[in-house]
Amino acid sequence: MRLLCLSNGHGEDRIAGAILAALQQAEPAAILRALPLVGTGHTYRQMGIPLVGPARNLPSGGFLQTGLAEDVRAGLWGLVWQQRRAVREWAQTAPRGMVLAVGDIWPLWLAWQSGRSFVFVATAKSEYHLRDEQGRLPKTHWFEGWAGSVFYPWERWLIRRSVATFPRDELTTTWLKRWQLPVSWVGNPMMDALEPQGQLQVPGFAEAMVIVLLPGSRAPEAYRNWELILQALPGVIDSLTAPQILFLAAIAPGLDRTQIEATLQKYRWPVFPGVGFGYDQVGLVVTQEHFNDCLHLAHAGIALAGTATEQLVGLGKPVVSFPGTGPQYTAHFARYQQRLLGSSLRLVAKPEAVGPVLQEILTNPDELNFIARNGRQRLGKPGASIAIARFIRQYLRG
Repeated sequence: MRLLCLSNGHGEDRIAGAILAALQQAEPAAILRALPLVGTGHTYRQMGIPLVGPARNLPSGGFLQTGLAEDVRAGLWGLVWQQRRAVREWAQTAPRGMVLAVGDIWPLWLAWQSGRSFVFVATAKSEYHLRDEQGRLPKTHWFEGWAGSVFYPWERWLIRRSVATFPRDELTTTWLKRWQLPVSWVGNPMMDALEPQGQLQVPGFAEAMVIVLLPGSRAPEAYRNWELILQALPGVIDSLTAPQILFLAAIAPGLDRTQIEATLQKYRWPVFPGVGFGYDQVGLVVTQEHFNDCLHLAHAGIALAGTATEQLVGLGKPVVSFPGTGPQYTAHFARYQQRLLGSSLRLVAKPEAVGPVLQEILTNPDELNFIARNGRQRLGKPGASIAIARFIRQYLRG
């Protein structure tokens, strides 16, 4: 059993990793390979899954809408050609193999180009961007929704050629069935492999209001986002009425911790004994190893991230955000994500406005209950990774 996994981003790598882990457990002899289209593939390296082609960071972090020119100067077209060649070379060695594409149209197109059977896990698009259970949302642009779906005709053409496509939510699955596409709703693999590890212990803050900080995973944008988040924290400290506040900075493994801590020093966060950084009754912990614990311990989040924000919302937690400088987390992306997540994500204009909004949410039990229900509905239950792995095994066994 041979499988090549294509994914385009740190969050997508984690989702793909959950599916591959389920496949490895059920089929230990499976020969798995991966090609991270964005970034260096930390998740795959950690799992011991060999890479079949070049893995490197580009300035846009995969968001070509705003960073195409920089990526071209950094060698985008050469990397694209190398990735396409790597996929085709793998296909020649695996005549009965399958490709798993996780993300958006780029891995989907490459999977089709392989000439092998392929499965698509569509993490990037949702009908919630255009509509909710009550009907069509107000348009933000006159051309919005022209294709009848958030998926354009050429994307639906590629999806039709998959052996199976797994959309990210039930609403999208139901809508795509209008075109008789091979789509199935089995849950959202984004919510898998998020069980708390119970390893993150912060002495002296057992009763604290916990706020997780999510600056994203793509460098160099994540470093700029981190600085913006730090600008929000004085207002949060002033606004929250909790006797203690604990900030958990969940930093992606691929980022440079020294840059993260240097920015903390720039904003005059002193070293706090036994915690990391902080003041009296205010602590800040930087971790690159305890992502799951950070999400589960948090009462709320301040986030300028993609997948990580959605996972926090899926666990029933409220998130406050504001536009960054991009290329990913721009004002346009923030509005797009807010449509996806509904009332679970509150947008403010600038970092200094975060504190009062957090205080308003966290002191309103009815709002918190609604946010918890909304997040679980929009992201779905865990278990999709096992279901997708089971489908792949059954298909490859014929």
